[in-house]
Order: sequence, then structure tokens, then C-alpha cells
Amino acid sequence: MPTCPECTLDDVLEHSDHWECATCGHEWPKDPEPEAARVVKDANGNVLTEGDSITLIKDLKLGGSQVLKAGAKAKNIRLVDGDHEIDCKVDGVAVMLKACFVKKA
Repeated sequence: MPTCPECTLDDVLEHSDHWECATCGHEWPKDPEPEAARVVKDANGNVLTEGDSITLIKDLKLGGSQVLKAGAKAKNIRLVDGDHEIDCKVDGVAVMLKACFVKKA
């Protein structure tokens, strides 16, 4: 049990999302549990990390008539949150890709 940050006594009540001092009535939030590190894997199951190089495994249409060809490479990728996990430049075009369409180079 923590001590109260206001009065430093240890007469603390535990609630589901916060602590409360029974002596002075001060309330403060519980520290959230640290989230597990997100693991992003390519189409072959290899773990991708920031700065890796990747290769596209299939043609990807970008809209209109623009297509990224299979085998195109991207260097120095960034991993981001969301359904498109990879932020990079392929053939000079900034794109966000799903990891299932790439392999680690």
C-alpha cells in the first residue's frame, strides 16, 4: 500500500481506479499497468523493428493508376499504431503499409 502524498500517512483505502487517504481525504489515481510492447511481424513471421528495411511481397494499388510493384524496397521504416503498422517511403512515395504485405529485407 502506498502512503498519502499529502499527509504521508499510510491509512490508505484502495478503490478500483484510485487511492484515498482515510485521514485527510486526499484522492489520487493508481498508476496504470504498463502496456506490453507491441510486436509487429512481417508476412513470414519475422519481427520488425524501427529502422528495418522491407520488401513488398505483392503489387499494391494506391488509387488511380499508381501501383507499388512487388519487390519494391523501403529503408528505415517507422512502426506506428493503427491497422497500418508501417510508415515508410517506397519509390519516393510516402505510404503506410500493413505488415502482412511486406517481408524483412
